[in-house]
Amino acid sequence: MMHNKIKLVVEKYNHKELCIGVLGSHSALEIASGAKQEGYQTVVVCQKGREKTYAKYYRNIFDHIVMLDKFSDITNPQCVKQLIDLNTVFVPNRSFAVYAGYEAIETQFSVPLMGNRSMLRTEERNTPRNQLYLLQKAGIVTPKTFQAPSEIDRLVIVKVPEKQRAIERAFFYASSPGEYEETAQKRISQGIITAEALKNAVIEEYILGAKFNANLFWSPLTDEIDLLGFDRRIQTDLDGVLDLPAQEQLELNIPTQNIEIGHMGATMRESQIEKIFEAAEKFVETCKKEYLPGMIGLFALQGAITKDLEFYVFDVSPRVPGCPCVEPTSPYMKYKYGMEIGPGRRVAMEIKRAVAEGRLADVLT
Repeated sequence: MMHNKIKLVVEKYNHKELCIGVLGSHSALEIASGAKQEGYQTVVVCQKGREKTYAKYYRNIFDHIVMLDKFSDITNPQCVKQLIDLNTVFVPNRSFAVYAGYEAIETQFSVPLMGNRSMLRTEERNTPRNQLYLLQKAGIVTPKTFQAPSEIDRLVIVKVPEKQRAIERAFFYASSPGEYEETAQKRISQGIITAEALKNAVIEEYILGAKFNANLFWSPLTDEIDLLGFDRRIQTDLDGVLDLPAQEQLELNIPTQNIEIGHMGATMRESQIEKIFEAAEKFVETCKKEYLPGMIGLFALQGAITKDLEFYVFDVSPRVPGCPCVEPTSPYMKYKYGMEIGPGRRVAMEIKRAVAEGRLADVLT
């Protein structure tokens, strides 16, 4: 079993010379920068042709660079051995989960992860005991979901993978079965989505409210939850369309796409922050029961607060969220620790504490 392999690897590691590793995409700069702040060496795994950001422009924060022909090679025995030889603690991000694949991560990638490797696949809506199951089990308010287009009786958002880039979701909106069919067929004919992918689309009530991504961290060492901060997404080409006056938007009559291209920091009214912590606590407690040892380290609850001040959660990131903006824009970690702390540094702090307490195995899977 992978659990036993990881335990043996951790036992053999030189805990005084740990190296924090990450796949060269999504949030690698944030993780490496935070690791360096806490005095750790770093390793980044890059794909040829996509390495300049890490191997050239920000080479200063990476001590070791592993170059692969393609990202999926990261689970090959040679790469795994190279990382283990460096005493690597690997921090999973979304790109790692997508390119390496859940099965390979769970059965082949015997490099210790800072996080719960079994929970990575809960991000997918078509897996048993997925994120929606966990949210509902935790009693967290979620949007109503519809099993078929014929059930649509309100404004919904339809989440379906893009045809060309399955990692991206080609959202569209509808408020009736007829509108759903019309919009879906238009998207298929334009080559944005496929009829096959549409069969597994998530049809979800669209929540009218202010969007917030709550970036959080659960420590198995202290059983405490940290709120690192909030961010909001910058999406293309949706943001470009919304920049236009309403008349021009209508005249364009083009299908907008919600491809995440960046983030901006946000803060929340202080009287509402308790709701975020309560939702996070419920989620963490449920994960302890469903996926031992629980939601280790970084995760995010993505949702919206309505005019009735109800916090709806419609997505979970069971790994490092890709939002480096929270360290310079969020005050919440400063309130607790007396200094600004981003996701990368919070990971490194946990690893350092685990080593000091002789509990490194408790924060790794």
